[in-house]
Amino acid sequence: MKANKDKTLDRLSRLEGQVRGVAKMVESDRYCMDILAQTAAIRSAVLGVEKADPRTTREALRRGCDRKRRPGRTARQVR
Repeated sequence: MKANKDKTLDRLSRLEGQVRGVAKMVESDRYCMDILAQTAAIRSAVLGVEKADPRTTREALRRGCDRKRRPGRTARQVR
């Protein structure tokens, strides 16, 4: 489980770098098609995180929802 968590965190760190790179592209008025290509790559990378280790992703979401859940509310009501 630790190895999967580490891989997921590595993927998320790369994603963070990609998002920062796109922000710099926007700040420097880069060509819109270049920006769109990068946002498509980010979208794909996000899906890759979920596909690479769905169990870790699901567990993280479940723990977060459990913390937000108030007495009397179901998991579906927590958003």
